[in-house]
Amino acid sequence: AAVPISFERAQELGSHLVQEHTRYHWHGLQLRATHARSLGAITLTETPTAVDAAIATEAVRERINRDGVDWLKWSRDADRLRRRLALAHHILGGPWPEVTDAALAKNLDHWFAIELDAVAHGTSIETIDLAAPLRRLLPWPEANRFDELFPERIEVPSGSNILLEYPSIDRVSEAPILAVKLQECFGWQQSPSIADGRVQVVCHLLSPAGRPLAVTADLASFWAGPYAQVRAEMRGRYPKHPWPEDPLTATATRHTNARVRNNP
Repeated sequence: AAVPISFERAQELGSHLVQEHTRYHWHGLQLRATHARSLGAITLTETPTAVDAAIATEAVRERINRDGVDWLKWSRDADRLRRRLALAHHILGGPWPEVTDAALAKNLDHWFAIELDAVAHGTSIETIDLAAPLRRLLPWPEANRFDELFPERIEVPSGSNILLEYPSIDRVSEAPILAVKLQECFGWQQSPSIADGRVQVVCHLLSPAGRPLAVTADLASFWAGPYAQVRAEMRGRYPKHPWPEDPLTATATRHTNARVRNNP
């Protein structure tokens, strides 16, 4: 047949085949919606339209269930906060929230509600800072002590505030790590702990160049024993830095000997 007919005539004859529907799709990390009108398999018109909030929620949940929570873009700050929350739940239980992939996907409407609305209005996932929604999971009034119980940094004897490395979500039973230069810990007899003493911090004591010299959760034992050998091996390699015979009475510092003499 292949007899040409007008667009209007086609719609008239095939009126029972005309359909309208909305298509949702991910364009990179942005959820988009298109309203389409078709005649059978022939697309007549396509118009960008708003994404329904409920559809956005299910679309995000579907991606998380398929690709895991790592599909969301985790900044370093957000990842560190999630690790701290995971340890809080592991050590103290409720009311501290569970932040596994499954728990976050299940409670998406609660902690990610504002961001879901933003996604529905065209915001790209990659522009969302996950630290803010995660903090909504903090229980009240217990949240007032979160930074005290599970601090982001620990002050060492030299006065430096060193970032504490919390274990990953799948290794939450492991101890947090404090990687700090050995000279900054002189005089520190008791190893640091968090969560009101429930969690012992493991110290990775570093050389002036930032290389590991010792790993210990018992500073007192380290100063009394292995330190002497470390001192013997390192004082010739790093002569510009202090290596006192008695580390417990020495002044902790992050500077060289010359800098310490010039700034007593």
